[in-house]
Amino acid sequence: MKFYFRPLKPIHLLRYYAFTVLMLYAVCSSAQNEQGIYVDAKGVIRWEKDNKEAAFFGTNYTAPFAYGYRAIIRTGQTPEQAIQDDVYHFSRLGLDAFRVHVWDQEISDAEGNLINNEHLRLFDFLIAELKKRKIKTLVTPIAFWGNGYPEKDSLTGSFSNKYGKQKALVTEEAFKAQENYLKQFFKHKNPYTGLTYQQDASILATEMNNEPQHSGPKEQVTSYVNRMVAAIKSTGWTKPIFYNISESPWYADAIVKAGVSGHSFQWYPTGLVAGHTLKGNYLPNVAKYKIPFDTIPAFNKRAKVVYEFDAGDVMAPVMYPAMARSFRTAGFQWATQFAYDPMATAYANTEYQTHYLNLAYTPAKAISLLIASKVFHLHNRLDSLGGDKTFGPFKIDYHHELSEMNSNEHFYYTSSTSSKVLNIKKLKHIAGVGSSPIIQYEGKGAYFIDQVAAGIWRLEVMPDAIQTQDPFEKASPQKAVTAIYWANLPIAIHLPDLGLDFSVKGLNQGNTLVSSADKGQFQVSPGTYLLSRKNLKTNLNAQSIYQDITLGAFVAPKAAVSEVVLKHQALSTVTAGVPLKINAEIAGLGPNDSVFVQVNAANRWKNIEMRKMQAYNYLAEVPAEWVKNGLLKYQIIVHQSGGGYITFPANIKGSPYAWDRLESASYQTYVARKDAMLEIFNAGTDGENINIYNPDWAHNKVTYVSEENPAQLNLKLTINEPKATQLMGFQSFFADKMSGRETEIGNFKTLVVKIKSDVDQTKVKIGLIDRDGSFFSKTLNLKAGFQTLDIPFNQLESDRQLLLPRPYPGFLPLYYQSPQQNTFNLKNTEKFEFTFGYGQVKMPISVVIESIYLK
Repeated sequence: MKFYFRPLKPIHLLRYYAFTVLMLYAVCSSAQNEQGIYVDAKGVIRWEKDNKEAAFFGTNYTAPFAYGYRAIIRTGQTPEQAIQDDVYHFSRLGLDAFRVHVWDQEISDAEGNLINNEHLRLFDFLIAELKKRKIKTLVTPIAFWGNGYPEKDSLTGSFSNKYGKQKALVTEEAFKAQENYLKQFFKHKNPYTGLTYQQDASILATEMNNEPQHSGPKEQVTSYVNRMVAAIKSTGWTKPIFYNISESPWYADAIVKAGVSGHSFQWYPTGLVAGHTLKGNYLPNVAKYKIPFDTIPAFNKRAKVVYEFDAGDVMAPVMYPAMARSFRTAGFQWATQFAYDPMATAYANTEYQTHYLNLAYTPAKAISLLIASKVFHLHNRLDSLGGDKTFGPFKIDYHHELSEMNSNEHFYYTSSTSSKVLNIKKLKHIAGVGSSPIIQYEGKGAYFIDQVAAGIWRLEVMPDAIQTQDPFEKASPQKAVTAIYWANLPIAIHLPDLGLDFSVKGLNQGNTLVSSADKGQFQVSPGTYLLSRKNLKTNLNAQSIYQDITLGAFVAPKAAVSEVVLKHQALSTVTAGVPLKINAEIAGLGPNDSVFVQVNAANRWKNIEMRKMQAYNYLAEVPAEWVKNGLLKYQIIVHQSGGGYITFPANIKGSPYAWDRLESASYQTYVARKDAMLEIFNAGTDGENINIYNPDWAHNKVTYVSEENPAQLNLKLTINEPKATQLMGFQSFFADKMSGRETEIGNFKTLVVKIKSDVDQTKVKIGLIDRDGSFFSKTLNLKAGFQTLDIPFNQLESDRQLLLPRPYPGFLPLYYQSPQQNTFNLKNTEKFEFTFGYGQVKMPISVVIESIYLK
């Protein structure tokens, strides 16, 4: 594929000149207010102006380069507009840090000459936009990466394209090309600010390159780093220079010998690219960030930054605040998430399948990033914050998918909360999703409420985000994973500073609403509003400045729900004779549309109306007498006011009663008699619920096999070249399988495993993990052949669980021991763990798991 550089258009040149004049004036007037940083003799990042410790928290963002750039262009939107939109959202999320590995492949040639093209121009445009919002930048000028992912790489002719990452770190010609590139890069002047990166005080530091993976003699590594440092400093650069240490831990001592200011790390605590959403509590995976290099004396005098972090494939909005807490305890002063999805393409999550973050499309996760930023800034470096659910003004509650900040001036929450506001009279900033004691709102987007002055507040409401498919499955621009819906919904705001009959005025473009609240309640659509205490006069308008934005500023994607969207997951099993509640999330209904469940009971279809419980939530209850032992099948049918029908799960239009209607798919749930066993693992159907631990994929094998019944798949784990300490195993999430049998949970007393070993005396560990991360296990010796193991719950003992998926970097802890002294309670369990390979295993060994159930 030929790489294409878009030439600069005359309109862009005109923009250059006009904007440059404005920016030069702005820079000259504001430069005195900006300050740089330095790293002191103890490795602490400090502000130059007052010597106070500094802290920065934000995100990576790739719009000027590679797939991010190409994908935005394909939407028909300009990259400039996309960048402005997203940077506005960065400011709303309280971010003050930006980092991305610059794709040198797109702005350099084989000799390292800088190419001043569209990608470099857009990077400079991004820097200027971030500067306006007071967001600081860490520049990483060399990425090594190709520009293709998730598409194919193109032959760019750059030095990284010529040598590749490995050769670029050991080849003299590649060293010279990088030196040449770095010299030109740091002498380059940003046309939007009129400043070099050295002169721009909003650019704080540089990380020389992205994830270097060294080889060869250690002396060469030290020499390479020092040569690149010298090249950068030859341009007049005086700011801190960081170098990654976690990608090449064996070379840590050689890297520390080089003349850099500090070192960069990353954290992917739940692995990457699971191919589906990870279910369960992954807070144990982020309980601690342990750095193993403190045995190197010089390392303890170096500053520490996190250039990338994310909990890949996790949607629960509790991970970022917990990670920020661990970062501060470990001594980090900079942390930037990877990577924020451009709003223009976030509908499909195509840029990085394993990451998904955008204010409009993942509102709860975005608000959790806002809370994480507060955690990072409010707590001191090396603070020992512990692992409790509450610390300072913060709360992390996995059970309720809630991260929360509740301080004198701030009240932030990621989902509905019942927490009492700490000090409602001093409260100035609210941001959330869902409802709280002071805000009642049924929408599924984020909102922000900020006090502008006494008796005057600014309200910003984002449209509703309806997740339609698993965002971490294989991605495609043709497959939307989240739909945006613009609804007009009631909101109630109870703030003493506003009263209950305050005025409401639309501010954003096209928003002409002028209204008053009735007992604190009014109708609201996505947009921004000025809320004013009754009879309070104000001269504020849409153009008035508030912090780093105008009051009327508003950025949101257009509505994308043109048809009915319905989400429902049938329970796998339920208990006979117990009423069955059927919940569904439905968007796109007209005001007079209705919904009903058609249940096949005793071979007859019967209808049950679904009642609207909230804006998008509907509920029907199947009577106990219809829930009989066997298989219960049902469909959810939308009856539109115009007479049409839509039948789910097949999403078929047309009357379900037509004589020529073909049979369509149904939801189905198995109905168990009250003393039936409860299967918690089935190898044939639970593949997406498994996290495998296999430290040696080159030799050890994970396969699915059948035994006597070819229709029954079993999980087979094989250690082919065992070591004394080598283990294999897996964890499987099963909490959703218990939700339909809640009335029977207290009756189950035994864990049963049907298992086969190919040798005698195979030592295995089997146990259950609860929602708080406590693990209860039993160790057993297997005989050769198939056997059924009955493990009474009262034989399970407290233990440490594996952290799966395996956290990255690999020097991070493999095990987690819960600090809580929990007692075993089946109702709270959610995962099963199995491991084997303990002791001196002298031959290849396999185990086969046929089934796991409770009885």
